[in-house]
Amino acid sequence: MRPKPFRPEMLNNDERYVRDATTGHVWHCSVYRTLYADTDRSDVVYHANYLRYFEFGRTSLMRNAAYPYREIEESGFVYPIIDLGISFYAPLRYDDLMHIHTRPTHLERVRLQFDYVITHAENGQIICTGFTKHCALNKAGIPVAVDPKTVHLWKSFPQ
Repeated sequence: MRPKPFRPEMLNNDERYVRDATTGHVWHCSVYRTLYADTDRSDVVYHANYLRYFEFGRTSLMRNAAYPYREIEESGFVYPIIDLGISFYAPLRYDDLMHIHTRPTHLERVRLQFDYVITHAENGQIICTGFTKHCALNKAGIPVAVDPKTVHLWKSFPQ
């Protein structure tokens, strides 16, 4: 199965953000190069490492929005993953440069979701697409409303 087309174009001369020409959605873009330790015996990136790449994209987005995850935790909130999904289309190999496109999508009272598209930086090929859903918890592990700064991030993310 082929992925839906993804044609990122730089937004407002800011390389951190792109607009997908096919959907009009804005995405945060971070760059990462695979390490030898990311690969398995078949010389491709081991599938579980894509979750680390999603985390890199997510935390880069938060940091660039002036709200690093460390501040979220210091304010008494944590956002563990409660659901995720990944669809793979092509492999990455050692030393491949990738673009990790991340965007905040669904926001509910206690839950939120990020979507991802990882592309090969040199040829633009879609490597995988995915999502992570998170639940807002306080330090005692009790579900609570999403914190106001995170709500602001969702509402102020470029459209």
